[in-house]
Amino acid sequence: MKLRSVLLTAVAVSALLLTGCSSTGSSDTAGSDSTSASNGAWSYKDATGTTVKVDHTPKKVVVLNDIAISFVQYGLHPVGTFGQLTMADDARFTGLDTDGITQLGTGYGDIDLEKLAALQPDLVVTSVYPTDEKGTLDTSQPGYGFKDMAQQKQIAAIAPVAQVRWGGKGLDVIKDITGLAESLGAKQSKVDAAEKRFDTAKGKLETAAKDSDLTVVSMYADGDGAYVTRPADEPTLQMYTDFGVDLVNPKPKGFYWGIYSWENAGQITGDVLLLSQQGYQVADLEKQPTFADNAALQAGQVHSWTFPALDYASQADYMTKLAGWLDDSKKLS
Repeated sequence: MKLRSVLLTAVAVSALLLTGCSSTGSSDTAGSDSTSASNGAWSYKDATGTTVKVDHTPKKVVVLNDIAISFVQYGLHPVGTFGQLTMADDARFTGLDTDGITQLGTGYGDIDLEKLAALQPDLVVTSVYPTDEKGTLDTSQPGYGFKDMAQQKQIAAIAPVAQVRWGGKGLDVIKDITGLAESLGAKQSKVDAAEKRFDTAKGKLETAAKDSDLTVVSMYADGDGAYVTRPADEPTLQMYTDFGVDLVNPKPKGFYWGIYSWENAGQITGDVLLLSQQGYQVADLEKQPTFADNAALQAGQVHSWTFPALDYASQADYMTKLAGWLDDSKKLS
């Protein structure tokens, strides 16, 4: 399945409900408010407008890999995870403590419901992507990482599901995920330290972007063609744009991706390429006749785009690397 396949398709067993867990509809405006009352009750208003309620602060949480990374960075320890990549194959988990976290599947939509039920989770957390540049959420479609609505309903019968908006301004998403993590018991010392590192990395990236005056392309590629990310539609790239990075907007129209056939891939230009950790890698691109002479590819100015998790720590790490890449690269276009 292609990277962020839900976005591509958007634009082009059952278990008893755990005692004490419920989710109820809320008002028509969705926020990210979470509360943990003095009596132990916990609630969270998710991106879909649903207020998820648990009669105690959830301790056993199953989380989409994109967000599980952030939770671990903040000192939380999910009991299980799922997503497009396994922890072993996802470079973002490198160096993180994953002991005791159960891998519930090997790919998108692959979630072992029996394993999930055996974990007796208090809460399942995933994300939801907008379907257009206006930020529209299609609640008739499953949350990210779920195969279909039937599977989502089976999961919701095991534990309530909370969905975090993965769109709009990157800093807003970071704040939402951080707030959710804090409501679940994240270590404040880790959050504060991560935010300080983030601020330092932001300064380095702003300086490198200004001094280098380079253009940057974020892309995924496979046998069908090259997919250039539209910066405004990806929260992390939107944030980097705010920090001064000159990210290239693809010419083909469409939400999130500008899709180039290999016949037209020669139109993709930039000084630095951020290449998805999934799909074609450098050796594959070098075999494409219409792309092998790409200036950034020939200059060796290609680096891994890991879709860094939207938390202060993960972003600090990636922004520091990106600043270094910009400092070490030369102008090609």
